[in-house]
Amino acid sequence: MRIAILMTNTDDSAFAHRHPMDGEKFTTLVQMARPAWRCDVYAVKDGIFPDDIGTYDGAMITGSPASTRSGAPWVTRLLGLIRQMHALRLPLFGACFGHQAIALALGGRVDNLPGGWVHGRTENHLVARPEWAAELPEVVSIYGSHVEYVRELPKGADPLMTRDGHNTGFTLGTHIATSQHHPEMTHAFICALTEELRQDMGPEVYARAQESLKQKVDQPALAEAIARFFEAARTA
Repeated sequence: MRIAILMTNTDDSAFAHRHPMDGEKFTTLVQMARPAWRCDVYAVKDGIFPDDIGTYDGAMITGSPASTRSGAPWVTRLLGLIRQMHALRLPLFGACFGHQAIALALGGRVDNLPGGWVHGRTENHLVARPEWAAELPEVVSIYGSHVEYVRELPKGADPLMTRDGHNTGFTLGTHIATSQHHPEMTHAFICALTEELRQDMGPEVYARAQESLKQKVDQPALAEAIARFFEAARTA
């Protein structure tokens, strides 16, 4: 398969340049499960978009410190592209910012997260089990870092995962799936990010994050599930 990775991460700091960029992280995630798949990265946050998204077998939208509600020109253009992909029923997976952008583009609502910042290893309860998610555990562990969330799902969307009563993933038809959290993040990267954001997140969030990182996440199972999602969506 040929997957377009729509890279939305606006962090251009020295920290960001010391680590793999999101295009590389998502390519690694995809190829963890399907080594032969090709991934083309588009820095949509810089206004670089595919000429024809319909030539791809699917697309992934990455995370970002930017807000889907910012009104930035590139965000507005991305929301329009999401609506185009939905109309084409092009298989689409969104993580964090991508999850929120898909919801917002298709009529859902995004808001500030009650209780503030979530960072570290998160436990997400699987509330639906599409066939492609058959081998995921009932509680899916994923690294996360966010201060906004999807308050209302788009019309026709079905919850996939929840955490603390909030939606952390949804499906729409057979061609859209999302995760509020970051299946592409490695343990080394989330640990480094935790230290980088220590002052911003405050001592309580930092302490919770540090404690949470003592346990592993379900990255290999998530990579396989995402690959199966794209395969199932292409044949639906």
